[in-house]
Amino acid sequence: MIYNESSYNKNWKISKLAELGTFARGVSKHRPRNDPKLFENGKYPLVQTGDVKEANLYLSKHEQEYGDFGIKQSKLWNTGTLCITIAANIAETAILAYPMCFPDSIVGFLAYPEKSSEEFMYYIFEYIKKSIQNAATGSIQDNINLEYLISLDFKIPEKKYQDMIVLTLSSIDRKILINNAINDNLQQQLKLLYDYWFIQFNFPDKNGNPYCSSGGKMVFNEKLKRKIPYGWKVESVFSNSISSIIKPGVKLFNKKTYLATADIKGTSISNGTIINYEGRESRANMQPRVSSVWFAKMKNSVKHLYLNKEMQTIISNSILSTGFCGLQCKETSFEYIASYISNDYFEIRKDILAHGATQQAVNNDDLKNIPIVIPNDNLLYLYHKVTKPLYAKISKNICENHELIKLRDWLLPMLMNGQATISDWYGKLSFKYRI
Repeated sequence: MIYNESSYNKNWKISKLAELGTFARGVSKHRPRNDPKLFENGKYPLVQTGDVKEANLYLSKHEQEYGDFGIKQSKLWNTGTLCITIAANIAETAILAYPMCFPDSIVGFLAYPEKSSEEFMYYIFEYIKKSIQNAATGSIQDNINLEYLISLDFKIPEKKYQDMIVLTLSSIDRKILINNAINDNLQQQLKLLYDYWFIQFNFPDKNGNPYCSSGGKMVFNEKLKRKIPYGWKVESVFSNSISSIIKPGVKLFNKKTYLATADIKGTSISNGTIINYEGRESRANMQPRVSSVWFAKMKNSVKHLYLNKEMQTIISNSILSTGFCGLQCKETSFEYIASYISNDYFEIRKDILAHGATQQAVNNDDLKNIPIVIPNDNLLYLYHKVTKPLYAKISKNICENHELIKLRDWLLPMLMNGQATISDWYGKLSFKYRI
Protein backbone atom coordinates (compact mmCIF):
# COMPACT_ATOMS: atom_id res chain seq x y z
CA MET A 1 0.00 0.00 0.00
CA ILE A 2 1.27 3.45 -0.90
CA TYR A 3 0.27 5.82 1.86
CA ASN A 4 1.54 9.05 0.35
CA GLU A 5 0.24 8.64 -3.20
CA SER A 6 -1.58 11.57 -4.79
CA SER A 7 -2.20 13.15 -8.18
CA TYR A 8 0.53 15.64 -7.33
CA ASN A 9 3.36 13.15 -6.84
CA LYS A 10 2.61 10.72 -9.69
CA ASN A 11 6.08 11.29 -11.15
CA TRP A 12 7.84 10.39 -7.90
CA LYS A 13 9.54 7.00 -7.71
CA ILE A 14 7.93 4.14 -5.78
CA SER A 15 10.42 2.60 -3.34
CA LYS A 16 10.40 0.10 -0.51
CA LEU A 17 12.24 0.61 2.75
CA ALA A 18 14.81 -2.05 1.85
CA GLU A 19 15.68 -0.10 -1.31
CA LEU A 20 16.41 3.07 0.60
CA GLY A 21 18.78 1.84 3.27
CA THR A 22 19.80 -0.89 5.71
CA PHE A 23 17.75 -1.81 8.72
CA ALA A 24 17.61 -4.38 11.51
CA ARG A 25 15.83 -4.94 14.78
CA GLY A 26 17.38 -3.90 18.03
CA VAL A 27 18.86 -6.55 20.27
CA SER A 28 18.07 -7.55 23.84
CA LYS A 29 18.70 -11.28 24.19
CA HIS A 30 18.86 -11.68 27.95
CA ARG A 31 15.78 -12.56 29.99
CA PRO A 32 14.41 -11.08 32.09
CA ARG A 33 15.04 -7.74 30.42
CA ASN A 34 15.06 -5.94 33.77
CA ASP A 35 17.72 -8.21 35.29
CA PRO A 36 19.85 -5.90 37.51
CA LYS A 37 23.01 -7.56 36.15
CA LEU A 38 22.37 -5.87 32.80
CA PHE A 39 22.72 -2.42 34.35
CA GLU A 40 25.62 -2.85 36.76
CA ASN A 41 28.19 -0.06 36.24
CA GLY A 42 26.06 1.23 33.40
CA LYS A 43 27.75 3.31 30.67
CA TYR A 44 25.97 2.34 27.42
CA PRO A 45 22.76 4.34 26.85
CA LEU A 46 19.60 2.25 26.46
CA VAL A 47 16.30 3.59 25.11
CA GLN A 48 12.83 2.04 24.91
CA THR A 49 9.79 2.67 22.72
CA GLY A 50 8.45 5.24 25.18
CA ASP A 51 11.65 7.28 24.84
CA VAL A 52 11.26 7.32 21.06
CA LYS A 53 7.65 8.48 21.38
CA GLU A 54 8.59 11.35 23.68
CA ALA A 55 11.37 12.63 21.40
CA ASN A 56 10.98 15.33 18.78
CA LEU A 57 13.10 14.56 15.69
CA TYR A 58 16.23 13.76 17.74
CA LEU A 59 16.48 11.30 20.61
CA SER A 60 18.78 13.10 23.02
CA LYS A 61 17.76 11.67 26.42
CA HIS A 62 17.95 8.25 28.03
CA GLU A 63 16.93 6.85 31.40
CA GLN A 64 18.82 3.54 31.52
CA GLU A 65 22.36 2.38 30.80
CA TYR A 66 23.72 -1.09 30.13
CA GLY A 67 26.92 -2.20 31.79
CA ASP A 68 29.52 -4.54 30.24
CA PHE A 69 27.28 -7.57 30.78
CA GLY A 70 24.33 -5.76 29.23
CA ILE A 71 26.15 -4.62 26.09
CA LYS A 72 27.32 -8.18 25.34
CA GLN A 73 23.73 -9.28 24.75
CA SER A 74 22.71 -6.13 22.87
CA LYS A 75 24.05 -3.78 20.19
CA LEU A 76 25.20 -0.14 20.22
CA TRP A 77 23.77 1.80 17.27
CA ASN A 78 25.59 4.75 15.75
CA THR A 79 24.64 8.43 15.94
CA GLY A 80 22.17 9.31 13.19
CA THR A 81 20.32 5.98 13.20
CA LEU A 82 16.58 6.36 12.62
CA CYS A 83 14.62 4.43 15.28
CA ILE A 84 11.23 3.00 14.23
CA THR A 85 9.05 1.39 16.91
CA ILE A 86 7.18 -1.81 15.99
CA ALA A 87 5.61 -2.75 19.34
CA ALA A 88 3.76 -0.99 22.17
CA ASN A 89 4.13 2.54 20.74
CA ILE A 90 3.68 1.83 17.03
CA ALA A 91 5.42 3.74 14.20
CA GLU A 92 7.03 6.33 16.46
CA THR A 93 10.35 7.60 15.12
CA ALA A 94 13.37 9.56 16.28
CA ILE A 95 17.00 9.95 15.24
CA LEU A 96 19.78 9.04 17.68
CA ALA A 97 21.69 12.11 18.83
CA TYR A 98 24.46 9.85 20.16
CA PRO A 99 25.19 6.06 20.18
CA MET A 100 22.50 4.06 22.00
CA CYS A 101 21.18 0.54 22.46
CA PHE A 102 17.56 -0.44 21.97
CA PRO A 103 15.52 -3.69 22.19
CA ASP A 104 13.88 -5.68 19.37
CA SER A 105 10.69 -3.62 19.70
CA ILE A 106 12.61 -0.95 17.76
CA VAL A 107 14.05 -1.13 14.24
CA GLY A 108 17.20 0.79 13.35
CA PHE A 109 17.42 2.29 9.84
CA LEU A 110 20.41 3.85 8.05
CA ALA A 111 19.70 5.39 4.66
CA TYR A 112 21.78 4.96 1.52
CA PRO A 113 23.13 8.53 1.13
CA GLU A 114 22.58 8.63 -2.62
CA LYS A 115 18.92 7.59 -2.31
CA SER A 116 17.51 9.16 0.84
CA SER A 117 18.31 10.29 4.37
CA GLU A 118 17.30 9.35 7.89
CA GLU A 119 15.73 12.81 8.31
CA PHE A 120 13.54 12.43 5.22
CA MET A 121 12.38 8.97 6.28
CA TYR A 122 11.59 10.41 9.71
CA TYR A 123 9.15 12.83 8.08
CA ILE A 124 7.74 10.12 5.83
CA PHE A 125 6.93 8.03 8.88
CA GLU A 126 5.49 11.04 10.68
CA TYR A 127 3.14 11.45 7.72
CA ILE A 128 2.03 7.81 7.48
CA LYS A 129 2.11 7.08 11.24
CA LYS A 130 -1.66 6.99 11.69
CA SER A 131 -2.11 4.61 8.76
CA ILE A 132 0.45 2.20 10.19
CA GLN A 133 -1.07 2.42 13.66
CA ASN A 134 -4.50 1.60 12.21
CA ALA A 135 -3.00 -1.48 10.59
CA ALA A 136 -1.33 -2.68 13.80
CA THR A 137 -2.78 -5.77 15.46
CA GLY A 138 -1.97 -7.72 18.59
CA SER A 139 -3.78 -9.79 21.19
CA ILE A 140 -2.08 -8.12 24.13
CA GLN A 141 -0.52 -5.01 22.65
CA ASP A 142 -0.44 -3.50 19.20
CA ASN A 143 2.51 -4.47 17.06
CA ILE A 144 3.74 -4.77 13.50
CA ASN A 145 6.31 -7.24 12.20
CA LEU A 146 9.46 -6.48 10.28
CA GLU A 147 8.04 -8.01 7.11
CA TYR A 148 5.17 -5.54 7.15
CA LEU A 149 7.58 -2.65 7.56
CA ILE A 150 9.79 -3.86 4.71
CA SER A 151 6.82 -4.25 2.39
CA LEU A 152 5.67 -0.63 2.72
CA ASP A 153 5.76 1.38 -0.50
CA PHE A 154 6.73 5.03 -0.46
CA LYS A 155 6.47 7.72 -3.10
CA ILE A 156 9.93 9.31 -3.09
CA PRO A 157 11.07 12.43 -5.00
CA GLU A 158 14.62 12.82 -6.20
CA LYS A 159 17.25 13.17 -3.46
CA LYS A 160 17.82 16.88 -4.03
CA TYR A 161 14.16 17.64 -3.47
CA GLN A 162 14.07 15.33 -0.44
CA ASP A 163 16.82 17.44 1.08
CA MET A 164 14.84 20.62 0.44
CA ILE A 165 11.81 19.15 2.23
CA VAL A 166 14.01 18.13 5.15
CA LEU A 167 15.57 21.59 5.34
CA THR A 168 12.13 23.15 5.38
CA LEU A 169 10.54 20.95 8.04
CA SER A 170 13.65 20.56 10.19
CA SER A 171 14.05 24.34 10.40
CA ILE A 172 10.74 24.35 12.28
CA ASP A 173 11.69 21.36 14.42
CA ARG A 174 15.07 22.87 15.27
CA LYS A 175 13.40 26.05 16.47
CA ILE A 176 11.15 23.89 18.64
CA LEU A 177 14.22 22.10 20.01
CA ILE A 178 15.93 25.43 20.78
CA ASN A 179 12.86 26.65 22.66
CA ASN A 180 12.70 23.36 24.55
CA ALA A 181 16.38 23.62 25.48
CA ILE A 182 15.84 27.18 26.77
CA ASN A 183 12.86 25.97 28.79
CA ASP A 184 14.82 23.03 30.20
CA ASN A 185 17.50 25.47 31.37
CA LEU A 186 14.92 27.81 32.92
CA GLN A 187 13.19 24.92 34.66
CA GLN A 188 16.52 23.76 36.07
CA GLN A 189 17.08 27.25 37.46
CA LEU A 190 13.62 27.18 39.01
CA LYS A 191 14.23 23.72 40.44
CA LEU A 192 17.48 24.83 42.08
CA LEU A 193 15.89 27.98 43.49
CA TYR A 194 12.86 26.07 44.82
CA ASP A 195 15.16 23.49 46.41
CA TYR A 196 17.30 26.14 48.06
CA TRP A 197 14.35 28.17 49.36
CA PHE A 198 11.77 25.50 50.22
CA ILE A 199 13.63 22.22 50.73
CA GLN A 200 16.78 23.50 52.39
CA PHE A 201 14.84 26.54 53.75
CA ASN A 202 17.63 28.91 52.84
CA PHE A 203 15.37 31.62 51.49
CA PRO A 204 16.59 35.16 52.26
CA ASP A 205 15.74 36.30 55.77
CA LYS A 206 14.95 39.92 56.66
CA ASN A 207 18.66 40.72 56.45
CA GLY A 208 19.13 38.96 53.11
CA ASN A 209 20.96 36.00 54.66
CA PRO A 210 20.04 32.30 54.06
CA TYR A 211 17.40 31.58 56.71
CA CYS A 212 18.27 28.09 57.92
CA SER A 213 22.05 28.38 57.59
CA SER A 214 21.95 31.68 59.51
CA GLY A 215 20.18 30.17 62.49
CA GLY A 216 16.55 30.93 61.57
CA LYS A 217 14.06 29.44 64.01
CA MET A 218 12.89 25.96 62.98
CA VAL A 219 10.17 23.76 64.52
CA PHE A 220 9.54 20.03 64.13
CA ASN A 221 6.46 19.12 62.06
CA GLU A 222 4.82 15.80 62.86
CA LYS A 223 3.27 15.35 59.38
CA LEU A 224 6.54 15.81 57.54
CA LYS A 225 8.74 14.28 60.24
CA ARG A 226 11.18 17.15 59.82
CA LYS A 227 11.76 20.73 60.91
CA ILE A 228 10.23 23.64 59.01
CA PRO A 229 10.54 27.42 59.53
CA TYR A 230 8.67 28.83 62.50
CA GLY A 231 5.21 30.13 61.60
CA TRP A 232 4.81 28.04 58.44
CA LYS A 233 1.89 25.62 58.02
CA VAL A 234 1.55 22.15 56.56
CA GLU A 235 -1.67 21.52 54.63
CA SER A 236 -2.63 19.17 51.78
CA VAL A 237 -2.83 19.51 48.01
CA PHE A 238 -6.55 18.74 48.34
CA SER A 239 -7.25 21.57 50.79
CA ASN A 240 -4.93 24.50 51.39
CA SER A 241 -5.00 28.28 51.74
CA ILE A 242 -3.20 29.19 48.50
CA SER A 243 -4.90 26.99 45.86
CA SER A 244 -8.13 25.06 45.23
CA ILE A 245 -9.03 22.08 43.05
CA ILE A 246 -10.84 22.95 39.83
CA LYS A 247 -14.07 20.99 39.38
CA PRO A 248 -15.13 19.42 36.05
CA GLY A 249 -17.51 21.34 33.84
CA VAL A 250 -17.31 23.60 30.80
CA LYS A 251 -19.51 26.34 29.43
CA LEU A 252 -21.28 26.11 26.07
CA PHE A 253 -18.91 26.72 23.14
CA ASN A 254 -18.93 26.39 19.35
CA LYS A 255 -15.44 25.04 18.66
CA LYS A 256 -12.36 24.46 20.81
CA THR A 257 -9.22 22.32 20.90
CA TYR A 258 -9.43 19.28 23.14
CA LEU A 259 -6.13 18.49 24.87
CA ALA A 260 -5.92 14.95 26.20
CA THR A 261 -3.03 13.84 28.40
CA ALA A 262 -1.48 12.24 25.29
CA ASP A 263 -1.29 15.71 23.70
CA ILE A 264 1.10 16.93 26.39
CA LYS A 265 4.79 15.94 26.43
CA GLY A 266 6.26 17.20 29.69
CA THR A 267 5.08 20.80 29.37
CA SER A 268 4.89 20.93 25.55
CA ILE A 269 1.48 21.11 23.87
CA SER A 270 0.66 19.42 20.55
CA ASN A 271 -2.24 20.10 18.23
CA GLY A 272 -5.00 18.30 20.11
CA THR A 273 -8.40 17.60 18.53
CA ILE A 274 -10.95 20.15 17.32
CA ILE A 275 -14.33 19.53 19.01
CA ASN A 276 -17.70 21.18 19.50
CA TYR A 277 -19.73 21.24 22.69
CA GLU A 278 -22.31 18.62 21.71
CA GLY A 279 -19.92 16.23 20.00
CA ARG A 280 -17.17 16.20 22.62
CA GLU A 281 -16.32 13.03 24.52
CA SER A 282 -17.12 12.83 28.22
CA ARG A 283 -13.49 13.33 29.28
CA ALA A 284 -13.35 16.71 27.50
CA ASN A 285 -14.75 18.43 30.55
CA MET A 286 -12.11 20.58 32.27
CA GLN A 287 -11.95 24.32 31.71
CA PRO A 288 -8.44 25.86 31.86
CA ARG A 289 -8.10 29.16 33.69
CA VAL A 290 -5.53 31.89 34.22
CA SER A 291 -3.22 31.23 37.21
CA SER A 292 -3.95 27.50 37.20
CA VAL A 293 -1.51 24.61 37.47
CA TRP A 294 -2.34 21.17 36.03
CA PHE A 295 -0.83 17.71 36.35
CA ALA A 296 -1.68 14.30 34.87
CA LYS A 297 -3.39 12.01 37.41
CA MET A 298 -2.03 8.80 35.87
CA LYS A 299 0.87 6.98 37.52
CA ASN A 300 4.28 7.48 35.90
CA SER A 301 2.90 10.28 33.76
CA VAL A 302 4.90 13.47 34.30
CA LYS A 303 2.86 16.07 32.41
CA HIS A 304 2.37 19.63 33.62
CA LEU A 305 0.61 22.76 32.43
CA TYR A 306 1.37 26.18 33.91
CA LEU A 307 -1.36 28.50 32.69
CA ASN A 308 -0.38 32.10 33.39
CA LYS A 309 -1.40 35.25 31.51
CA GLU A 310 1.07 34.47 28.70
CA MET A 311 -0.96 31.31 27.94
CA GLN A 312 -4.22 33.22 27.42
CA THR A 313 -4.68 32.07 23.80
CA ILE A 314 -4.41 28.42 24.79
CA ILE A 315 -6.66 29.01 27.82
CA SER A 316 -9.37 30.64 25.71
CA ASN A 317 -9.30 28.10 22.89
CA SER A 318 -8.84 24.80 24.75
CA ILE A 319 -10.67 22.19 26.81
CA LEU A 320 -8.69 19.77 28.97
CA SER A 321 -9.20 16.09 29.75
CA THR A 322 -10.45 14.90 33.13
CA GLY A 323 -7.17 12.97 33.15
CA PHE A 324 -5.71 16.23 34.45
CA CYS A 325 -6.16 17.72 37.89
CA GLY A 326 -6.17 21.51 38.00
CA LEU A 327 -5.24 23.75 40.92
CA GLN A 328 -6.55 27.30 40.83
CA CYS A 329 -3.92 29.51 42.42
CA LYS A 330 -3.83 33.01 43.79
CA GLU A 331 -1.81 35.35 41.58
CA THR A 332 1.03 35.42 44.11
CA SER A 333 1.00 31.66 44.75
CA PHE A 334 0.96 30.51 41.10
CA GLU A 335 4.74 30.20 40.75
CA TYR A 336 5.12 28.44 44.10
CA ILE A 337 2.43 25.86 43.27
CA ALA A 338 3.93 25.35 39.80
CA SER A 339 7.35 24.72 41.33
CA TYR A 340 5.91 22.41 43.98
CA ILE A 341 4.07 20.29 41.38
CA SER A 342 7.28 20.09 39.31
CA ASN A 343 9.27 18.77 42.27
CA ASP A 344 10.20 15.08 42.33
CA TYR A 345 8.64 14.73 45.78
CA PHE A 346 5.16 15.44 44.44
CA GLU A 347 5.41 12.96 41.56
CA ILE A 348 6.75 10.23 43.88
CA ARG A 349 3.88 10.77 46.33
CA LYS A 350 1.37 10.80 43.46
CA ASP A 351 2.68 7.52 42.08
CA ILE A 352 2.63 5.83 45.52
CA LEU A 353 -1.03 6.79 46.00
CA ALA A 354 -2.13 5.84 42.47
CA HIS A 355 -4.60 2.95 42.24
CA GLY A 356 -6.91 1.22 39.78
CA ALA A 357 -7.31 -2.17 38.14
CA THR A 358 -6.62 -1.11 34.54
CA GLN A 359 -4.90 2.26 34.66
CA GLN A 360 -3.53 3.44 37.98
CA ALA A 361 -4.15 7.08 38.83
CA VAL A 362 -4.94 9.36 41.75
CA ASN A 363 -8.29 10.99 42.48
CA ASN A 364 -9.03 14.15 44.43
CA ASP A 365 -9.41 12.31 47.72
CA ASP A 366 -5.91 10.88 47.32
CA LEU A 367 -4.56 14.42 47.30
CA LYS A 368 -5.55 14.73 50.97
CA ASN A 369 -2.53 12.53 51.65
CA ILE A 370 -0.01 14.70 49.82
CA PRO A 371 1.28 17.41 52.16
CA ILE A 372 2.33 20.87 51.04
CA VAL A 373 4.25 23.41 53.11
CA ILE A 374 2.67 26.85 53.12
CA PRO A 375 5.20 29.69 53.53
CA ASN A 376 4.26 33.09 54.88
CA ASP A 377 2.67 35.63 52.54
CA ASN A 378 5.77 37.83 52.32
CA LEU A 379 7.94 34.98 51.08
CA LEU A 380 5.28 33.81 48.63
CA TYR A 381 5.19 37.31 47.17
CA LEU A 382 8.99 37.47 46.96
CA TYR A 383 9.13 34.08 45.17
CA HIS A 384 6.37 35.26 42.83
CA LYS A 385 8.30 38.44 42.04
CA VAL A 386 11.61 36.63 41.44
CA THR A 387 10.27 33.73 39.35
CA LYS A 388 7.43 35.36 37.40
CA PRO A 389 9.73 36.45 34.50
CA LEU A 390 11.09 32.89 34.21
CA TYR A 391 7.64 31.33 34.02
CA ALA A 392 6.57 34.04 31.56
CA LYS A 393 9.47 33.15 29.25
CA ILE A 394 8.71 29.44 29.53
CA SER A 395 5.08 30.09 28.60
CA LYS A 396 6.00 32.27 25.62
CA ASN A 397 8.24 29.50 24.29
CA ILE A 398 5.51 26.88 24.83
CA CYS A 399 2.99 29.03 22.94
CA GLU A 400 5.44 29.62 20.10
CA ASN A 401 6.16 25.89 19.89
CA HIS A 402 2.43 25.19 19.84
CA GLU A 403 2.07 27.39 16.76
CA LEU A 404 5.18 25.90 15.16
CA ILE A 405 3.83 22.37 15.65
CA LYS A 406 0.57 23.37 13.95
CA LEU A 407 2.55 24.90 11.06
CA ARG A 408 4.75 21.82 10.68
CA ASP A 409 1.82 19.40 10.85
CA TRP A 410 -0.05 21.46 8.26
CA LEU A 411 2.91 21.50 5.88
CA LEU A 412 3.93 17.86 6.34
CA PRO A 413 1.17 16.11 4.37
CA MET A 414 1.19 18.67 1.58
CA LEU A 415 4.94 18.35 1.06
CA MET A 416 4.93 14.57 1.34
CA ASN A 417 2.21 14.04 -1.24
CA GLY A 418 3.48 16.77 -3.55
CA GLN A 419 0.39 18.94 -3.10
CA ALA A 420 2.60 21.90 -2.22
CA THR A 421 6.12 22.65 -3.34
CA ILE A 422 8.89 24.30 -1.39
CA SER A 423 8.67 27.41 -3.53
CA ASP A 424 4.92 27.69 -2.83
CA TRP A 425 5.34 28.61 0.81
CA TYR A 426 8.96 29.05 1.76
CA GLY A 427 9.04 32.79 1.29
CA LYS A 428 5.93 33.10 3.45
CA LEU A 429 7.54 31.56 6.52
CA SER A 430 8.92 34.10 8.96
CA PHE A 431 12.69 34.28 8.75
CA LYS A 432 13.04 33.68 12.48
CA TYR A 433 12.02 30.04 11.97
CA ARG A 434 14.78 29.35 9.45
CA ILE A 435 17.55 28.13 11.69
